[in-house]
Amino acid sequence: MKLIVGLGNPGETYLNSRHNLGSLIVRTLSKRSKVSLKKDIRTLSLCGKTALKGQKIILAIPLIFMNISGGAVKALLKKHKLELEDLLVVCDDLDLELGRLKIRPGGSSGGHRGLESIAKAINSQEFARLRLGIGRPAPGIRQADYVLSRFDREEQRQQKVLVEKACDCCEVWVTQGLEKSMNIFNRRSAR
Repeated sequence: MKLIVGLGNPGETYLNSRHNLGSLIVRTLSKRSKVSLKKDIRTLSLCGKTALKGQKIILAIPLIFMNISGGAVKALLKKHKLELEDLLVVCDDLDLELGRLKIRPGGSSGGHRGLESIAKAINSQEFARLRLGIGRPAPGIRQADYVLSRFDREEQRQQKVLVEKACDCCEVWVTQGLEKSMNIFNRRSAR
């Protein structure tokens, strides 16, 4: 069984913000697989179970703020008796230009507080993460304001392409593994 966790902040205010790209990916995957996400109090998450080419998958979105999402991820791993190699965390990334994505087997959080929270909660940085490029704010715009803002009209086309590409990447990770998904999707020209 595999677990895909999409990071974001709860509530309507943040729903379509740049910071909620991870949760948007999980919502899109749930639509692709025609599974509804239901509230699970035990894991503080919205969750849904599905399968892809015979591989069982749990799709999850923590219902707590991203910066403290580690507790939800730890609870999901414990409840479903999963190992770290079964986990993929999907999140936004300021250091990648809009439209790029990068999947990695582990490493540092790169300053992403959601990833920091998860690493601290599970006492390891060795879990796969799919980082989605949102680019850097223009000079004079605070980083916090930028990540919580919505994509403008011109950026929405790139965002839609990124969402589809990220969902494809998640599916390859589930069915063919991390190395294959890295080989396909970490290239700059990957579409």
